[in-house]
Amino acid sequence: MANIREIFDFPKVLNINIVASIIIVSIREIIMINLDSFSSFFVANWKLNGDFNFIDQYFDGLKLLDDKSRCIVICPTSIHLDKVSQKKNNYYVGAQNVSQYSEGAFTGEVSCKSLTELKIDFCIVGHSERRLIYYENNADVYSKSIQLINNYIVPIICVGETLEEKENGQTNEVLTKQLNEGVPNSSNANNTIIAYEPVWAIGTGLTPSIEEINTTHEFIKKHNTRFNDYKVLYGGSVKANNANDIVSLTCVDGALVGGASLKYEEFSKIIID
Repeated sequence: MANIREIFDFPKVLNINIVASIIIVSIREIIMINLDSFSSFFVANWKLNGDFNFIDQYFDGLKLLDDKSRCIVICPTSIHLDKVSQKKNNYYVGAQNVSQYSEGAFTGEVSCKSLTELKIDFCIVGHSERRLIYYENNADVYSKSIQLINNYIVPIICVGETLEEKENGQTNEVLTKQLNEGVPNSSNANNTIIAYEPVWAIGTGLTPSIEEINTTHEFIKKHNTRFNDYKVLYGGSVKANNANDIVSLTCVDGALVGGASLKYEEFSKIIID
């Protein structure tokens, strides 16, 4: 008799499990940021800068518009993610890097699971400094992006050419290779952002002309139909005096800001103008 009851109860258990699974998936989908709800993106990459005192002063002075159409993302060092999250008000928190492994003997690395527990919504991957200093390649960017997407964190995948590559007329070739090899099949316009950062413009004060920026962004979006609807940000010596002109370009969806994002007065101007 007990066995018969178990047989009849099985569909109930099965239905409960199915419903639970649907609820979990739905919750995760709700948590995933809807990129299409924003008209522009402004990402602050603090790099290896900042401490608790700096963070307190920064957010005391930072001015943010109550404009839900602009997505503001602050990316501090990994050890300050929680501190910056506690200050959260009209902005999102992003990481500067993540491990391509979910767990294991990888001393010093930060996993996607750890970022998820801190409710981190974005993560920069493939930044030129990671590629140059830590020898990260397109395969590493690919693996990290998969981990992020699987954990419902939006990867901001950086691509860009060196000065030598630019002078040799290889910009489009380099970008095509980085995009083809670094952007996983699971990426799409709803879960991934591309950031174009010409390596020669990062921290140098040099920037491509407005025409060059728009042309390169147009190439990224149109060289392959897959990228037609992707959000593409520009990074590389973005400042208050050039940000508005850059972000106003037809094919530019926002800015990835380095040094200028460390000055709350200047970053305020960038995101408000």
